[in-house]
Amino acid sequence: MSIKENYQKIREQIPDNVTIVLASKMRTPEEIEEVIEVGATDIGENYVQEAENMHDALSEKARRVRWHMIGYLQKNKINKAVEIFDVIQTVDSLKTAVAIDKRVERAGKKISVLVEINIGSEMTKAGVKPEYEVIENLVGEISKLEYLRLEGLMTMGPRFGNPEDSRPYFKKTKNIFGRIKGLSLPGVKMETLSMGMSNSYKVAVEEGSNMVRLGTVVFGERKGGIKK
Repeated sequence: MSIKENYQKIREQIPDNVTIVLASKMRTPEEIEEVIEVGATDIGENYVQEAENMHDALSEKARRVRWHMIGYLQKNKINKAVEIFDVIQTVDSLKTAVAIDKRVERAGKKISVLVEINIGSEMTKAGVKPEYEVIENLVGEISKLEYLRLEGLMTMGPRFGNPEDSRPYFKKTKNIFGRIKGLSLPGVKMETLSMGMSNSYKVAVEEGSNMVRLGTVVFGERKGGIKK
């Protein structure tokens, strides 16, 4: 099937309340344009420079979608990031949150953020330790920042050949999400639970995810991307 058909099929299969963030890493502007034309609303990028290049290449079409930072955000890239992104999904420390808040204030805007949880405690992945007290404390501190809108949690989760093996990790993340939401902290929405990718999104949705990040299941294997 074509990219268009892949996207439309998945969009029809999952609930309307689940946001699809299409990961544009190593994709061409033409591929991203194709999904925007058939209704894609959210695009995710792993790197600030690639996001800037894609944004420029898409021109006015870039303004038709929300842009999500879904990769690790380096401190020296925050200034540029706040110009491009509407949502930063990978906040994993108060230090990072404060740095973003200061840059956003200078830019004269507000930005949505998610707290990233390293639910599998993997050494090779970023994210907050999957300990409720640690996460609650971080969320409480972020809630005091003036220019950030904390809207939920995000997790990558361990990658398995069998998506079913991801289920316990998604359950645990959903449990933490529910407990944090129950605190009803001022300035914290807790409306977004971003978990599930191309190999695991079906299980993630069953476990309560309302935002999935999809790449190869829509676009196929990576072929190139924007030449710099």
